[in-house]
Amino acid sequence: MIKIMRTFFENLTKAQKVLVLVIMAVVLYTVSAGVSFSLFANSAVPKSSDGSSLQTALPGAGGEQEDPGLPRTEACPLNGNLHTKPAKEAWDKRRPLAVMIENHQESRPQSGLSSADVVYETVAEGGITRFMGMYLCSFGDIQLGPVRSARTYFLDWLSEYDPLYAHVGGANTPGPANALGQIIDYKIKDLNQFGIGYPTFWRDYQRLGRPVATEHTMYTTTKKLWDIGEKKGWGVADALGVRWDKNFVPWKFLKSDEAVNTGAAATKMTVNFWESQKDYQVEWNFDQASNSYKRKNAGSDHVDLNTKQQLSPKTVIVQYMKESRANDGYEGNAHLLYANKGPQAPTGKALIFMNGKVVKGTWNKANRLARETFKDEAGKEISFVPGQIWIQTVPEGSSVTY
Repeated sequence: MIKIMRTFFENLTKAQKVLVLVIMAVVLYTVSAGVSFSLFANSAVPKSSDGSSLQTALPGAGGEQEDPGLPRTEACPLNGNLHTKPAKEAWDKRRPLAVMIENHQESRPQSGLSSADVVYETVAEGGITRFMGMYLCSFGDIQLGPVRSARTYFLDWLSEYDPLYAHVGGANTPGPANALGQIIDYKIKDLNQFGIGYPTFWRDYQRLGRPVATEHTMYTTTKKLWDIGEKKGWGVADALGVRWDKNFVPWKFLKSDEAVNTGAAATKMTVNFWESQKDYQVEWNFDQASNSYKRKNAGSDHVDLNTKQQLSPKTVIVQYMKESRANDGYEGNAHLLYANKGPQAPTGKALIFMNGKVVKGTWNKANRLARETFKDEAGKEISFVPGQIWIQTVPEGSSVTY
C-alpha cells in the first residue's frame, strides 16, 4: 500500500505534489486540533468522585423530601410554615443561610428561590433587581443559582439572622457601599466564592440548555454551604457556644390561613422598581385555591428551574425607601444605597399583601442588628400568613398598583 502511494506521488507534477502536501497538512491540523480540544475540555471540567462532570448537569430539586405521611406540627422560625419533626430536627442543628441570587434576564429561570423561607428583592444596579434568599427550614439539599455579588443594604437585612452569607465577590470601592469591607467590619460569617471555590461552588454552563455568559453560571447547594460553614466553626452555635437565635425575634404569624379582617381587596399587583426598566417589572396574581401570589417578571410566569413551578409566596411586602447613589467613584456611579435603618430613616411606608387583601402600614428598623418589623396604620405589628414571605424594596415614589 505504501509502495503504491509512493509511486503515485512520484508520478505527480511539481504543482500537484505541492497541492497534495497542502491538503494533507490541513487534514492533519484539523484532526489534531479536534483531539487537543477534546482532551483540554475534558480535563478542564471539574469531576466528582465518580468521574461525572459537575458543570453540565442540569439542576434539579435535589435531596430527599419531607414524608407526606407525617403530620406537620413544627413551625419554621423564619416564616411560620409548618413542617414535620424530622425537618425541625435538621434545622435545629444549623443556622440560617443567606444566598445572593441574580435576576438578570439571562439568569432566569433561577434555581432554589421557591425553597427560600424569606426572599428579599431590590435593585443591585442599573435597575436590575437581585434576590437574597434566606434558607433554614427547607428539607433536603437544594441547588441554588446563579449566585452573584454582595451589596451593602443586603448586609443590613441579613444581620437580623446572624446567618452564613454566600455570594460571589461584591462591591468593594472605598466608601458607604463597600460591601466586602463591611463584611469584615461586621464579622459576617462569610462564604465568599472567591475564598472557597470548587467543589462548594461550580459553574454550570448548560443550566438553561443553551450558552449563557459566564457571570450567569455560578452554582452551589444548601448542603455544601452548611457543610463548609460547619467546618469553619459556624454551625448552629459559634465558637463561643452562642446559638444564632439567642437574640432573634421571630415575626408574628396567623393561625394557618385565617382571614385578615382589615384591608382592601388586592388580587393583582404590579410593582415597578425603576420605571425605565420594564424587564424587571413584577406582577403578582392572587390564587385563591393555594392562597398565594403567582409571580410574573417582565410579563412572563417566573418559575423555579428546580421544580418548574411558578414562584408563589404566601405574603408579599412592598416597602418604600429612599434610594441614592453612593458617589464612591465607581464606574458610572452605579453603586446604590437604601435608607433601610436608623437613626436617620428607621421607618417608612409599606404595603402588605396577604389573603387577597392589602394592609397599608409601615416598616421599622432601628439599626443594622435590629429586627425589621411591619405595623399597620394603627401601630399594631402585623401577623403574617405562614409560608414564604417575599419582601420587595422600591425607591420612594415608585409606581405600585393594585
